Amino acid sequence: MQITFFGTSSGVPTRARNVSSVALRLPQRAELWLFDCGEGTQHQFLRSDLKISQLSRIFITHMHGDHIFGLMGLLASCGLAGNVERIDIYGPPGLNEYLQAASRYSHTHFSYPIKVHTVRPGIIYEDDEFSVICGPLHHRITAFGYRVAEKDRSGRFDVEKAKALKIPSGPVYGQLKRGEVVTLEDGRVINGADLCGPVEIGRKIAYCTDTVYCDGAVELAQDVDVLIHEATFAHQDADMAFQRLHSTSTMAAQTALTAGAHRLLMTHFSPRYAPGNSVELKDLLQEARAIFPNTEMAYDFMTYQVPRRRELSLPSPLSQ
Repeated sequence: MQITFFGTSSGVPTRARNVSSVALRLPQRAELWLFDCGEGTQHQFLRSDLKISQLSRIFITHMHGDHIFGLMGLLASCGLAGNVERIDIYGPPGLNEYLQAASRYSHTHFSYPIKVHTVRPGIIYEDDEFSVICGPLHHRITAFGYRVAEKDRSGRFDVEKAKALKIPSGPVYGQLKRGEVVTLEDGRVINGADLCGPVEIGRKIAYCTDTVYCDGAVELAQDVDVLIHEATFAHQDADMAFQRLHSTSTMAAQTALTAGAHRLLMTHFSPRYAPGNSVELKDLLQEARAIFPNTEMAYDFMTYQVPRRRELSLPSPLSQ
């Protein structure tokens, strides 16, 4: 699981930061999932190493323009390229009507299937490897956060140990790899768990924006490996954050701390904290780290490889 930030500004783009969009690459299945799609997201795709042809799912948090104005353009380009098989889009009420109106008035016709799913709190997608849960956030309009959970996998199967036990190869190996208890033809009972390494704990990420501090974000972020959380304002501007129902750097850090997250990646920064101003983005990072030390500040095209739990003791540097 690899996270790539396509846009880390709030409201409007800046010279260095585009508006909201985050890609999640699932290399084991050659898929890309996108979270929000602000204006210019397709251009950010082209500037990255990711392949639009692998895009299969898009998750929209809410209907504000800096999170959806790039969606129609991206979908149209995917159709013209002709190399997307299908895209499922998940989002709040009104998203389907928005896309239908944009398609109708722009005379855009897609050459591939698009399915829009109106989300409600709970599990909105699940397969053999992943589940996606959505939960309510606290913003000026209906907004949802998302939690992606990779399912636990059986540990590595020890083929040499199986051979040493003279277990015949074939379908029985598959059963043992899944940790099942198998009775062999000679009467021996073999527990597959004895032939497998430690269970590989599935990775979990949460994506929470736009929102003021709320229980919904804490619930989505419980014990995640990575929490991606908005930090629009500095702590000194908390009154403005409450008025606009956005988070400060300290709110993002408190969410991560309360939820027991392992790492916090902050995003969605107000342009007011540009270099040279009385408060800069580096100050927001210091504020967050005072509460939750394992915090990083995202920037456009930053990538982060989500490690497995057994790897968390090893360094996991952010790409520069």
